[in-house]
Amino acid sequence: MPAWVGISGWNYPPWRGTFYPPGLPHRAELAYAASKLNSIELNGSFYSLQRPASYHRWAAQTPERFCFSVKGSRFITHLKRLADSEHALPNFLASGPLALGDKLGPLLWQLPPNFAFDLGRIEAFLDRLPRSTGEAAYLARRHDGRVAGRAWTGCRDDRPLRHAMEVRHDSFRAPAFLQLLTAHRVAAVIADTAGRWPQFETVTADFVYVRLHGARELYVSGYTEPELRGWERRIRGWLAAGLDVFVYFDNDVKVRAPYDAMALSAMLREPGAA
Repeated sequence: MPAWVGISGWNYPPWRGTFYPPGLPHRAELAYAASKLNSIELNGSFYSLQRPASYHRWAAQTPERFCFSVKGSRFITHLKRLADSEHALPNFLASGPLALGDKLGPLLWQLPPNFAFDLGRIEAFLDRLPRSTGEAAYLARRHDGRVAGRAWTGCRDDRPLRHAMEVRHDSFRAPAFLQLLTAHRVAAVIADTAGRWPQFETVTADFVYVRLHGARELYVSGYTEPELRGWERRIRGWLAAGLDVFVYFDNDVKVRAPYDAMALSAMLREPGAA
């Protein structure tokens, strides 16, 4: 299995006329991005609950061999801060991610920079996460009225559901955090944030989740060829160890993300070791 390499989101006005050809209809942007890359991290789901019809449409607009990672709701991670998620988690699951079918990849849970490590709270949240699409569908059926009439609570087949967690507070450098993720088979996101937030190296699950926000300037700077070659070597090592790898570029401000993602994808298609 090749690495899944893509971008975090695709709907960016500055990309129009640069990455996206001039005159390309907005409704065709996802299909165009999916013709260049094999994965996209859905981030609209972070800002608000989407609708099942949107997830169905996104799945239909992408090739058969394509994967979406889905970013968890900020209502859960930033407002509720992982507490009191008895209704919020089912609502998120019922909002449509399962409609992606076999194109559904990991769910990403990103914590805010002012969220310090709280073992009890993190552990309680991890305990509630569904570990399969069947479990997710069961939880989704417990949604409340917020998604009534527009919920998707079915799944075509019961298969494993993966989770990744990205943290941004130095207190998470505690060994207990990585031990906790390992015990729950949740991936600690390896995030390149230009040195601003912790970057972990430990693999805590049967897959690796990488987010590249910029090597020198957060969300802005692109990656040089030597920097991309460094990531290529690491990815090849993880793949050789039998791990699935998901890599997303989030340095979108100056339209670097799609080009860096395409360059890294091309490197990984080269035969032999890096």
